[in-house]
Amino acid sequence: MPTAAPIISSVQKLVLYETRARYFLVGSNHAETKYRVLKIDRTEPKDLVIIDDKHVYTQQEVRELLGRLDLGNRTKMGQKGSSGLFRAVSAFGVVGFVRFLEGYYIILITKRRKMADIGGHAIYKIEDTNMIYIPNDSVRVTHPDEARYLRIFQNVDLSSNFYFSYSYDLSHSLQYNLTVLRMPLEMLKTETAHTRQESFDIFEDEGLITQGGSGVFGICSEPYMKYVWNGELLDIIKNTIHRDWLLYVIHGFCGQSKLLIYGRPVYVTLIARRSSKFAGTRFLKRGANCEGDVANEVETEQILCDASVMSFTAGSYSSYVQVRGSVPLYWSQDISTMMPKPPITLDQADPFAHIAALHFDQMLQRFGSPIIILNLVKEREKRKHERILSEELVAAVTYLNQFLPPEHSIVYIPWDMAKYTKSKLCNVLDRLNVLAESLVKKTGFFVNRTDSYCSILRPDEKWNELGGCVVPTGRLQTGVLRTNCVDCLDRTNTAQFMVGKCALAYQLYSLGLIDKPNLQFDTDAVRLFEELYEDHGDTLSLQYGGSQLVHRVKTYRKIAPWTQHSKDIMQTLSRYYSNAFSDADRQDSINLFLGVFHPTEGKPHLWELPTDFYLHHKNTMRLSQIRRSYTDWLTPGVINHLPLPYDEVTCVENRKKLIVKKFHKYEEEIDIHSEFFRPYELSSFDDTFCLAMTSSARDFMPKNVGIDPSPFTVRKPDETGKSVLGNKSNREETVLQRKTAASAPPPPSEEAVSSSSEDDSGTDREDEGSVSQRSTPVKMTDAGDSAKVTENLVQPMKDVYGINLSDVPSEDDLSVYTRFVQLGQHQHKQDKNNQQHCSKHLDGVIKLYHDCNSCLLFLI
Repeated sequence: MPTAAPIISSVQKLVLYETRARYFLVGSNHAETKYRVLKIDRTEPKDLVIIDDKHVYTQQEVRELLGRLDLGNRTKMGQKGSSGLFRAVSAFGVVGFVRFLEGYYIILITKRRKMADIGGHAIYKIEDTNMIYIPNDSVRVTHPDEARYLRIFQNVDLSSNFYFSYSYDLSHSLQYNLTVLRMPLEMLKTETAHTRQESFDIFEDEGLITQGGSGVFGICSEPYMKYVWNGELLDIIKNTIHRDWLLYVIHGFCGQSKLLIYGRPVYVTLIARRSSKFAGTRFLKRGANCEGDVANEVETEQILCDASVMSFTAGSYSSYVQVRGSVPLYWSQDISTMMPKPPITLDQADPFAHIAALHFDQMLQRFGSPIIILNLVKEREKRKHERILSEELVAAVTYLNQFLPPEHSIVYIPWDMAKYTKSKLCNVLDRLNVLAESLVKKTGFFVNRTDSYCSILRPDEKWNELGGCVVPTGRLQTGVLRTNCVDCLDRTNTAQFMVGKCALAYQLYSLGLIDKPNLQFDTDAVRLFEELYEDHGDTLSLQYGGSQLVHRVKTYRKIAPWTQHSKDIMQTLSRYYSNAFSDADRQDSINLFLGVFHPTEGKPHLWELPTDFYLHHKNTMRLSQIRRSYTDWLTPGVINHLPLPYDEVTCVENRKKLIVKKFHKYEEEIDIHSEFFRPYELSSFDDTFCLAMTSSARDFMPKNVGIDPSPFTVRKPDETGKSVLGNKSNREETVLQRKTAASAPPPPSEEAVSSSSEDDSGTDREDEGSVSQRSTPVKMTDAGDSAKVTENLVQPMKDVYGINLSDVPSEDDLSVYTRFVQLGQHQHKQDKNNQQHCSKHLDGVIKLYHDCNSCLLFLI
């Protein structure tokens, strides 16, 4: 029976060849078995002329083609040693094309780095790019302001948190991508016929469509352009070239870590998608624009997958999505006064909540219902500041809910996080944890498999209260949590972490990895997840606010070290400096990069505009031809499918967004197994991505943990900030065991220490123990001291080895041991200068010093 699979782009390696009149861009798949060629004209000074023959070449055909081009472009026919075709640059993808006041530039990705892997689909981060001017110097028409526009454009650092994938749609959630793959096969066949008859078929020239027989349906969906940052750069070519040349790039954050559960690898992935609509810097972009797009809107998705099975059809995957964004109103802050907290002003009256309606209409269409607003702004203030936004938002939500069915109404939850933080009577994270439980239960989460049988045998009471939508293939998340404070940075990131931590527990439980949907702080799993979220928060804060997070999870837990306070002050100053002096230039760069502003001859330049308000509110200068209803504010059809997201239901409008084709069974365009393992190239196991990934066992678990290596075991932090096991013994016994463990040899058959010493800090013990072992030997000259040490050692050694060390050794044992010492001395004979050999009896204790950097104390 035919199955469905994502289509893998066949353009992953590119080489740009140059002649005086043309650029030839040769692209191939990673196996270098299929090639495509783009011809770019260089004789046009201002127009972009690109020719794509849409033919798939073999390697031999490409070599012959390049040979003919080289021969035909030589200055003298038949002359040896001269070349008419030059290799300009190698690349991994085309970001797009851009023009200012002269000709077009092409932007190529010249360096990439793998950041995550989802079901065998690699996600890459752009590490470096190359911007090449296309027209030849002989036809170039220079303009004095071209260099300034180029400098402004390049202020957007493409090597900073821009991501892409050749086979996975990063602009959509995992739930959307897997829902598309689970479409009924009858619909796929219908869609194949539909696209062949009514639309341009980009695969028809390849002869891959078969009538009947076994095959695989390849599916590719249109990206969600709101989260695509190079959409404007690709707009000029997307209708003239093959789709494989189009590489859509998102901006935000992507991180992946490995949670090792008794040897079973589970990948935890965090992806943040920044909206390209109404994008900008902190004080210059507040509230929403006239189309309902809000500032600093970020969709954060946490994905959990069992890495032991690499397949979207056979593997286990789960995801949870939440959103942050500015308050959807017309509001701003005047930064001309250079105040740390400029006053908040409402710029326009909106009695019918027109802007909020547009914003929540988008959210209901993408996520379904319920839409939950967690508002973290201050409620009690001596002087009205943040409370202005809360009062206006409450009025807007109250108005819009009048025209929604009660079961799908917008849920508004105000919670003054700053007040709870200052209170000494309550723990802010405990309260957030209670909120997170109720919020996750309302929306549910996505999982692509049915509930585990162990959950049926031993059901958890919280599991039965979980919301969302249960389908035969698993569970769907319906609705989304939308968190905001004023800046959507520090408070918002901590709240999102707590909600994500709660959702992570449910995700692990749904995959049968834990027995209760509950995770505690100070476990390896939560520490790993917290580090991911802090990197995520720092990255988003730098992009929007100009500095890293000021208040972190440890700040709200009140366990941050005292050195953190000085760092917080520096981050505050850095954010203030960035907002005051560099945000304007960054905003101009973003406006130019995203195509919000197009340089035009004879019109004011970007730096001459007094404000960019009219660039982001394009309908301000003209009356809208179609006025939306004040009561029926939802897009037609959305309400009929609630609580499901309208974007994921099977309807005609959504089918038009898909490219569905039937491939042969072993075509490279749908063979993710060969794409991941790459049997056609020589690779090193040490360079494998999964080995370099952050791992809970290697990077978070204390060393020598022999009692419970589970990542869900609580390991309380000690005074050094490192983790130890939760059942730690008293301090005096800990110090004693640490000393004895440093001087006693490890068991010959295992690396773990004794069970009595395992109650101590694994990390802390390793640090201090290693110091003792590397130090010079401490000679015991007092027989009384040695007797005391022997007395203290008897019990733990007996527990480990099962022998009574107080007995006097026999002569046979002594002779065997003496022979052992002689062998050791002979082995280290070359290091005589650094060795000290001593053997004497001290009340049944024999000491052997064999290295200047270590000592062993053997008890017999």
